[in-house]
Parts: sequence; C-alpha cells; structure tokens
Amino acid sequence: MQIVLISGLSGSGKSIALNVLEDSGYYVVDNLPATLLPQLVTHLRSVGYARVAVAVDVRSGVSIAALPAQVKSLRDIVDDLRFIFLEARDDALIARFSETRRRHPLAEEGVSLDEAIRRERDALADIAELGHRIDTSDLHPNTLRAWVKDFIHVEASEGLTLMFQSFGFKYGIPLDADLVFDVRCLPNPHYDLNLRPLTGRDQPVIDFLRRIPEVGRMAEDIRHFVANWLPAYVRDNRSYLTVAIGCTGGQHRSVYIAEWLAKKFEDKVRVIVRHRSAARRAVDKSAPRQ
Repeated sequence: MQIVLISGLSGSGKSIALNVLEDSGYYVVDNLPATLLPQLVTHLRSVGYARVAVAVDVRSGVSIAALPAQVKSLRDIVDDLRFIFLEARDDALIARFSETRRRHPLAEEGVSLDEAIRRERDALADIAELGHRIDTSDLHPNTLRAWVKDFIHVEASEGLTLMFQSFGFKYGIPLDADLVFDVRCLPNPHYDLNLRPLTGRDQPVIDFLRRIPEVGRMAEDIRHFVANWLPAYVRDNRSYLTVAIGCTGGQHRSVYIAEWLAKKFEDKVRVIVRHRSAARRAVDKSAPRQ
C-alpha cells in the first residue's frame, strides 16, 4: 500500500496536489483529522485500496498536533509512506487569498489575514520537517503539478532522498532549502549573447562552464561538503534533504552545478533534481502575449 500525505499552509497549492493525485488513480481524502488516520488506513487496506492520498492541515483543529506521532506509527505498517508539505512566502499567500477572495481558516473576527498566516505557520512548524517541502511561492500551477507527479513516480526506497534545486537569487531564496550555496561569483554565460537564451542543461553552456577551473573547484567543494555531512542527516532520521544552488537568474551556473552534483550522488542515494527559476522562465516564455 502506498500512502501520500499532503499538508501545508492554506493557499500553498494543496488542492492542486490532491487533484494531481486523484487524476493519477489515488483514492483521495481531504481535511481528515490526524487522529483518524490509523482507522482510515486500516479500513481502506481491508477493502483493497493500494494507493491513497490524504490531506491533513489546520482545518482539522487541535488534532493536527497528533500528526507526527501518527506518521511515525504508520511508517511501521505501510510499505510506502510519502509526505509532501507545501508552503509559500507570506506575500504570495496574501496575494492568492486576495485574488480568490477566499477566507483563511484561521481568520476569525478581529484577526487579520497576515496574522492568520503567521499563526498557521507557527502551528505547522514541526510538521513541515516531516515531509518533502515544496515552496510554491513563484511556481506556476503546471510546474507544481509536474513536481508532484515526479515525486510520486520516483521509486520508493529506504532512507534519505537528496534533492538538488537550482534557483535565482533575484527571485529570493526558496523556503524549502536545507543547505544553500551561492555560485554567483563564477563567470556568467549570460554575457555571451549566444549562450544567453540557453540553460545549464544545454551542451554549449556545459562546454563553456567545464572549461573554467573555478567552476570545477566550486562544484567539487560543494560535492565534498554534502558527501561529508550526508551521513549526519541520515543518522538524524531525515527523509529529505534539499540542497539549493543559486546564481543570479537561476538559468546557467546553478542549473549546471545542480545537474553535475545529481550525477555524483545518484548511485549513493535517491536523487531528485529541480530547476525552480528555469521552470519559471519556461512558463513565462510559453505564456501568450497580451
């Protein structure tokens, strides 16, 4: 049996994630009190459901505090348990609630939207560490859908999942990063007009960066640091570790180094690679002009 738990901040994209899972053939349950998780799993298992997705968040009230203990007990009885935690910056959440005119679940009388968001963030702080965190602040819905699909289709394995994520500092440091490395000091392919429209996954950019000794030294230093400290994160019973590599726009240098690092670790642990700003750029280019 495979169970995917979804939690996170209101307005961060949980409905999008649940819709992706439902479309992928999962039996979906939304807004379940955490204390009812064992009964739900026992029942669905007895009637033959093999893939289940459950959303648990602050809408269930004080029972959300029971989620860490429930996750721990479920890992002992379920073959494949995955946890996605969605979050976003305050400004992004406020903009989304303003656009949709939805009411925040903690926005009681006399409580402003930004105060409700702060209360929810505090209430979920410990729960965020249980799952694979995704910062949806600048993500297009289609990008989030693709990332959720990638997550559920990765082969299950024991131990830690290591994610290398490129990003652009001009868009802000992603909230889901555990380790952040700044590669803006390296020569920038952006200033070569032939390389500017490409990314760090394109061969001309790869060839350009490979020829620069500082790029190789920086990449090797990051690899050495992650390799040295990875066992400590494994001993800490971490399920996910996100290593963010940032350059100015998140298009060339960070993408190249994230891909290079992923290849160095793919035979050691389960590895996921994501390119946050490059994905944003691809969506912007495909958008129809007004």
